[in-house]
Amino acid sequence: MAPGAAVGKPRQENHNNQGAHHKGVDIILARYAEVGLKSSGVRRYFESILLDNMLTALSAHGLEALINCEQGRIYITTDRIEESIPVLRRVFGVASISPALISDSAMEEMQKTAAEYSRTVLREGQSFAVKARREGNHPYKSMDVGREVGSAIFLANEDRGVRVDLTHPDVTFYVEVRDRKAYIFSEYLSGPGGLPMGSQGKVVASVETERDALAAWMLMKRGCRVFVSTSSEDGPAAILRAWDPRLKVFVGREVHKVLHDAKALATVHGYGIGDMDRVKGLSSRTPAFFPLIGMTEAEIDERLGTIRST
Repeated sequence: MAPGAAVGKPRQENHNNQGAHHKGVDIILARYAEVGLKSSGVRRYFESILLDNMLTALSAHGLEALINCEQGRIYITTDRIEESIPVLRRVFGVASISPALISDSAMEEMQKTAAEYSRTVLREGQSFAVKARREGNHPYKSMDVGREVGSAIFLANEDRGVRVDLTHPDVTFYVEVRDRKAYIFSEYLSGPGGLPMGSQGKVVASVETERDALAAWMLMKRGCRVFVSTSSEDGPAAILRAWDPRLKVFVGREVHKVLHDAKALATVHGYGIGDMDRVKGLSSRTPAFFPLIGMTEAEIDERLGTIRST
């Protein structure tokens, strides 16, 4: 599916505004990271896969959306934004998302929209800052947007004793001006990043433990489509279903048979540095990946906690 059909630059998640609700927002902005480093032809191909994966993930949860991609930004329009956010945060290739309001790019309209929005975000005595960026031709500069929109936000919340703090604000408001539209938001919610799943080859994961599931997850993040061989569909393999609604699980079928049936190119295992005897004893005609081999137990536990809870 081509970018722009119906259906970036990454930043850290903004923890200053945890708990902000998303009532009244118009759209979800999504960004990628690694995909943007590819050549134009490869980037368009990866964007196409990413958009298709986003639609598939939303559809698996009964959510409908219109998605298009322009100049490194992905725009998701849906009438169920709150429900769509956690789903999109589990799509590989998505670096971050932001629920946003849409405004006309005229300065007065941006000031009005930002001022109204800020009343739903800022609390008594909090500090704030405005960061603006723009693309296209406008009768103002990004610095002007930051100053004028910041002034409007301050006046709208003056009764709450808010203050401006450009260094360590409690809340940061972002204004992205793109031609005739402006997008106003206050959150960067992190995604898994990596490459769109399906942009690389197929691998088979033998999943009997949570460590095996984590190893499979890490190959998913690198763009691989993973097929699972396991003895129980309700076991650790279930962790992966939240990350791939099209996950194929083969219960009771040996790894080499799944390799043949799936036409996969490699296997992936959850062995660590303490499992060298098992690694040495592994017999396979295809390459084998061991993504946990250089991780400590603490790192493995932390990563497992993340993929279980997200």
